[in-house]
Amino acid sequence: MLKNALTGIKVLDLSRILAGPWCTQNLADLGAEVIKIEHPQRGDDTRGWGPPYLEGRGGQNMSSYFMSCNRGKHSVCADFSTPEGKNLIISLAKDADVLVENYKPATLARYGLDYKTLSQENPRLVYISITGFGQDGPMSEKPGYDYVFQGMGGLMSYTGHADRMSGAGPLRTGVAVVDLCTGMYATSAVLAALFQRERTNRGTYIDLALLDVAVALNANQGANYLVSGANPERSGNAHPNCAPYEVFRCADGHMILAVGNDSQFQRFCEVAGVPAWSDDPRFATNSNRISNLPELRKMLTEVFVTRTRDDWAAALDAAGVPWGPINTLEQVFANPQVRHRKLMQHVAHPDFGPVPMVRNPMLSNEDEREIATPAPPRLGEHSCKYAPVHD
Repeated sequence: MLKNALTGIKVLDLSRILAGPWCTQNLADLGAEVIKIEHPQRGDDTRGWGPPYLEGRGGQNMSSYFMSCNRGKHSVCADFSTPEGKNLIISLAKDADVLVENYKPATLARYGLDYKTLSQENPRLVYISITGFGQDGPMSEKPGYDYVFQGMGGLMSYTGHADRMSGAGPLRTGVAVVDLCTGMYATSAVLAALFQRERTNRGTYIDLALLDVAVALNANQGANYLVSGANPERSGNAHPNCAPYEVFRCADGHMILAVGNDSQFQRFCEVAGVPAWSDDPRFATNSNRISNLPELRKMLTEVFVTRTRDDWAAALDAAGVPWGPINTLEQVFANPQVRHRKLMQHVAHPDFGPVPMVRNPMLSNEDEREIATPAPPRLGEHSCKYAPVHD
């Protein structure tokens, strides 16, 4: 198991919202001691991002947004604009292994909390800055949230219904995918830096920008543009490089057909009762199916509505053809495979009782009791532990 892989690693978390906290939650799940620095009055902005809120004793509430990315952390209140807050953070940084922050460039330098200053006291410190546009360049001073980068990085330009369809136009994803992927890139970068430190005995500075991640997330669509010079077009639920690979309406609902190669298409045609399609020159290869997709889609639409989703599901499963349902979250957490994998777990909190959370996919599902990390903290819950009050 990886639950204790980072035992002994101390992380100073000066990040807020989602990208940084997603990274530090990963580190906490892997066993690191994560000290989350929060403003004494406001705390992390996402504490107020609701409803919904989890209601606790004494009228205390915790937003589900904050819960989603802050489990297993120790909350310490400190205002680094004051001498007391600044000195506390410096003291904690002296024996920290990792510092994660997401303030605008040069903000922390004004208080002597930048990498150059702190690394003089702690040369082994791994320091990662997460910003919208990076530490330098003509736009480095601009603020920005995930939504901005979904548009600016290109993702929204080819996400949504095609121009000729009803409801056409750019569309964002349903979650903050750039923030989440930035958090995952940050996690990988931190782990790599700690591994490198074992060889060099020195920490390092990592400059990670949401814009950079947004551009990298274009993946095959970015490569499609670089190779062809043509901007990808919005194609709704259809895959730009594989066909048929999209949503179809059945007699009683919708399902996803995900044909990834020619042999799968041949098996699908057998299941659908149209074996001749797989030999048709228009559809025999994936490239030809992409070229003739409007015609193929029309034919498939007429076939799918002749059966229920359960009928299609049983036949496609028997033939080894990939398909999937479009589940609500209620259906997701009731799914037998999701339940078998123990993806929903509960962690105990003295004020909120059992707190429902999603298991980190990196960790084993064998024993819930061995996996669960402490619940997300109340604001300042651990301040006395790290900044004890002296008489």
